[in-house]
Amino acid sequence: MTHRATAPGRRWHGVILSGAILIVLAVIAALGTRWVVNNQEELFPVSTPWGPDCSVWVDDEQVRLDRDQAQRATTAAAVIAQGDDAPVEQPDVDDIPDGVMEVLVEGPEDDAGPSLTCRYSGEEVEFEEELPSGMTPRTETLKAGVEDHFADTSIGGFVPGGYDTGHGEGSAHYEGRALDIFYRPVNEDNRREGWLMAHWLIAHAPEYQIDVIIFDDKIWSTRYPSMGWRHYEADPDNEILRHLDHVHVDVLRGPDPSEA
Repeated sequence: MTHRATAPGRRWHGVILSGAILIVLAVIAALGTRWVVNNQEELFPVSTPWGPDCSVWVDDEQVRLDRDQAQRATTAAAVIAQGDDAPVEQPDVDDIPDGVMEVLVEGPEDDAGPSLTCRYSGEEVEFEEELPSGMTPRTETLKAGVEDHFADTSIGGFVPGGYDTGHGEGSAHYEGRALDIFYRPVNEDNRREGWLMAHWLIAHAPEYQIDVIIFDDKIWSTRYPSMGWRHYEADPDNEILRHLDHVHVDVLRGPDPSEA
């Protein structure tokens, strides 16, 4: 059997065509990302996979913050909003633009949020058993951190001995990995307080190994960290399922050895 060699011209033609396709795809991806960034005032905040971990939208400008800046900014915003009741001192935010601090404290004009998002894709963690408190050790650490920074919080989502009913299938509440931080009744003031909490949580996600945050028809998760806050689908007539009256937060799970 004889084999006919590919003509050099045809081979180079294929290389050039493949290269051209890759260039076109790269241009489409770049234009798509640019469109998302430039039109973000009409979308929810995103954090691109490059550059600093966090971003805040101030009017039509995206301001990038590194993780430490985001943590200090969200803590300072919580302190300012709580006034004399704040359980911690306000950190130094001289390096944070005034517009960023204003939008974190007051919320975007005519809206409470979201205005800040951060990129965190999770990490490898060990599976933790639920303690008699109804929380895992990781969840207890998160609860303590919230209470250290926010006065008079109403925190639920756990019961001694743990839940075995009352939540959706596969809920992190059943494993003691979730907290609900309540802001009742549902009104604009409580909505703004809820976003102060949600922004603080997302900025501190690596510190507390947070996996998911849900509030006010929005969700953020380590599964899609660069997409930022996404729309959360729920029964439009159910304030609880839409998470309008509480911020839901759960921590990373880790692989359960019993499921191996």
